Amino acid sequence: MSGRPARSGGPDPLDLLAVSDLLSDEERLIGATVRRFADDRIRPHIGDWFEQGVFPARELAPELGALGLLGMHLDGYGCTGSSAVAYGVACLELEAADSGLRSFVSVQGSLAMRAIHAFGSEEQKQQWLPGMAAGRTIGCFALTEPDFGSDPAGMRTTARRKGTDWVLSGSKMWITNGSIADVAVVWAQTEEGVRGFLVPSGTRGFTAQDIHGKLSLRASVTSELAFDEVVLPADAVLPGVTGLRGPLSCLNEARFGILWGTVGAARDCYASALDYAKSRVQFGRPIAAFQLTQEKLVEMALKLEQAYLVAWRVGRLKDEGKSRAAHVSFGKLNNVRSALEIARSARTVLGANGVTTAYPVLRHANNLESVLTYEGTSEIHTLVLGEAITGEAAYQ
Repeated sequence: MSGRPARSGGPDPLDLLAVSDLLSDEERLIGATVRRFADDRIRPHIGDWFEQGVFPARELAPELGALGLLGMHLDGYGCTGSSAVAYGVACLELEAADSGLRSFVSVQGSLAMRAIHAFGSEEQKQQWLPGMAAGRTIGCFALTEPDFGSDPAGMRTTARRKGTDWVLSGSKMWITNGSIADVAVVWAQTEEGVRGFLVPSGTRGFTAQDIHGKLSLRASVTSELAFDEVVLPADAVLPGVTGLRGPLSCLNEARFGILWGTVGAARDCYASALDYAKSRVQFGRPIAAFQLTQEKLVEMALKLEQAYLVAWRVGRLKDEGKSRAAHVSFGKLNNVRSALEIARSARTVLGANGVTTAYPVLRHANNLESVLTYEGTSEIHTLVLGEAITGEAAYQ
């Protein structure tokens, strides 16, 4: 996981249980490759991007595509068909750089591409997926609305038939990649139930406006989408699914990437705190030599390894075809919480230096506040697990 040499034959401080030994050689190679990319192309700039509130998606997307990271867990159409754990390891290394980077890859692959791959016609797949896999084409996934997040069944966006066409009306909120997307996967109420529609950018009546003033996920494009009587041809609808099963199954794929990605954010915070504690001298000695600092570092190490083990186990279950929604909820709920606790504790080790963009910990902590909420709030995942444990649904 860390690649840091063990001290005097002892355990790796960033992977005390050697969880990375549970990965295959290919999975470790993927992790190392993504880490090199992040070190070369993201880390030197991410502090500035976060401060400026920008993300150069158009520049980075082809590079991510060349690495095979866009839709990497899908088969065909230019996708690499990697294992779930391999995809998870990639997400870990992406989010170790920044949650915004992992969010871009997740939305592109696990949401937009996955919806087309799972529910699109062959013509739709051929039209969109190769370009999306290569990073030439960017997609977004529009489900959340201003008044409906955790309860998507109440969405007000509608699509009605008009002859052989569809007419789409409504709005969507908090849409990653929204204003830069070449195609939006939009979910709307119809007489038949919830359906998905492919809406190319530039379609008359379709507008996207970026959301500003964010204190979290600043190195990420977040938009509000509006659909004013947008006329779509009959072949714009995804033919393979009707109902919320479609979008919710895509969200479950994205949540899987999150439960791995947050391990990367946690590791980056812990590594920063550890390095700082060993070099920061107070009262004539490194603060790593003080008991209270060591307690903080130990607690971080425990939470990090526990989260890593959870991610690995859910990944193996997924590769074996045994993963269920409750497993993914377990991973997202546990790992985001653990990552947030690690980030906050790491900030205290860094003291005042921890609140600057010179160090990653508060950037990660701010990002993780969004990750805690999106793709299912902690409350929703608690209820998913509660239902799995008791057999009783308690959402209302």
